[in-house]
Amino acid sequence: MLRNIIKIDEDKCNGCGLCVSACHEGALQLIDGKAKLMSESYCDGLGDCLPECPVGAIIIEEREAAVYDEEAVKQHIERKKEKVEPLACGCPGTHSKSIERKSHKVELKVENTKMESELMQWPCQIKLVPVNAPYFENANLLIAADCSAYAYANIHNDFMKNKITIIGCPKLDEGDYAQKLTQILENNNIKSITVLRMEVPCCGGLAHATKCALINCGKMIPWRIVTIGTDGSVVED
Repeated sequence: MLRNIIKIDEDKCNGCGLCVSACHEGALQLIDGKAKLMSESYCDGLGDCLPECPVGAIIIEEREAAVYDEEAVKQHIERKKEKVEPLACGCPGTHSKSIERKSHKVELKVENTKMESELMQWPCQIKLVPVNAPYFENANLLIAADCSAYAYANIHNDFMKNKITIIGCPKLDEGDYAQKLTQILENNNIKSITVLRMEVPCCGGLAHATKCALINCGKMIPWRIVTIGTDGSVVED
């Protein structure tokens, strides 16, 4: 059947997940940090997702596609409701929950020990840091999701120590980080990169932007991705 249906440019998609939240039919899903159309029969072709995309990765095109199936959409939405209760922010990557922690005592080697910040520069927000700031030269760079500092208790000692830390949220910040990160890598001798992301799909935009920046700058820089769970655990390293 020839009809209007969405098309996603994966090269432009930054994995923010806003289109997923905007689609009332549940036709979109984030997979490996990219928005994908799960079934043509779920897409009504009206394009509620288009204005939510901050990078213009979605268009409406007329092409041969499966007919829109309203009944299948209803069943699909019901199945999703049974599996997960979405967060108030609309993030499709997890569900709202309370985190229960076992009480434990921490024995300190030195009484009245006070933790010190390991932040080595200011500003630290990706959108605000100057690309030619002197602290970037010969730096080990930490690119961290905003939420990681709250989820992972010992972030200063385990990840920020001896690194230049820049932070961001691909879901809430406008635009794509890839261009800014590319400029930082091109204008400085960065020794290594650690991407500290959360396990929710929208955080995949942070890793994707870093990967694009590495490709764009043409430099061979050692890098790794560490994924933090919503309960503060290290899910993947």
